[in-house]
Amino acid sequence: MMYPLSFAGDGFDRSAEERDQADVIYTQAETRSIALWRGKPLVEEDRLVRLPVDHEIFDDKGDCIYLGRPEGQPLFATDISRWEPADIEDAALGAFLDDSRQIHPLLPSEQSFIDMRAMLTVLDPFEADIAATAKAVLEWQRSHGYCAKCGDKTEAVKGGWQRSCSACGAQHFPRTDPVVIMMVERNDRVLVGRGATWPEQMYSVLAGFVEPGETIEAAVRREVFEETGITVGEVHYAASQSWPFPSSLMIGCTAVATSDEIRIDPEELADAKWLTREELALVFSGGHPEVAPPRKGPIAGRLLANWLAATRD
Repeated sequence: MMYPLSFAGDGFDRSAEERDQADVIYTQAETRSIALWRGKPLVEEDRLVRLPVDHEIFDDKGDCIYLGRPEGQPLFATDISRWEPADIEDAALGAFLDDSRQIHPLLPSEQSFIDMRAMLTVLDPFEADIAATAKAVLEWQRSHGYCAKCGDKTEAVKGGWQRSCSACGAQHFPRTDPVVIMMVERNDRVLVGRGATWPEQMYSVLAGFVEPGETIEAAVRREVFEETGITVGEVHYAASQSWPFPSSLMIGCTAVATSDEIRIDPEELADAKWLTREELALVFSGGHPEVAPPRKGPIAGRLLANWLAATRD
């Protein structure tokens, strides 16, 4: 069973060796930039919109990063979050799934800023890789304006891929947070949980951040036990996925539980349950009375779909 996986393409030409010359490259006639507003990329149909860097929309630009040459042409990503739409939907912007669109008055109506989660299966893998990189690095730029060592202001250098502190000389780089996400099975059943803030009927496999000093296997066992009281034995790597919310790497694993009784941590989960293979088939078909089908794009759905499609021992 093939299941779509977003933000997991083969990458693109980031031209890291050119980052020292980003300021010069920015002035070249063929250079283009994608635009992001509050982390939402500017999209037309299934493509990121590439604009000339001297477009009026960038007159009041914020942070800017050099992405490289994804298609042989220099490409930047520019934050325009200083723009204030006339009719902003604050409730939609704060929702778990933001389905609002923002249209800039200087752009055609078919071009709009759309939440990345809403674009999970719309953008092709190549475009999604670019969007994920832009969002993650611009989010890092926004939140790292001051030096973590001395507290003084930092300056973006190397095309936005580094921040330097002139006061103490410290150099800061974008970070990626490793997250384990695991399909836990036992006796032909899989373990799923519902986050405390998630919509009703939205269940998924368990996940959690890897802590300092941990291996992937140890993080899987710890997270599963902390959230559900289930103990885990074997752990195997399955696949990975960039997850720019804000800047994580999802490390997909399969694991075999060694216990059955669920004792949830109410601060982490609202509920957790075992699903048989037949019940999971109902979930994917949309026929389960308590569990909605997984969203297309996230790695959780891929892990569950692969397990469901596997031949039983």
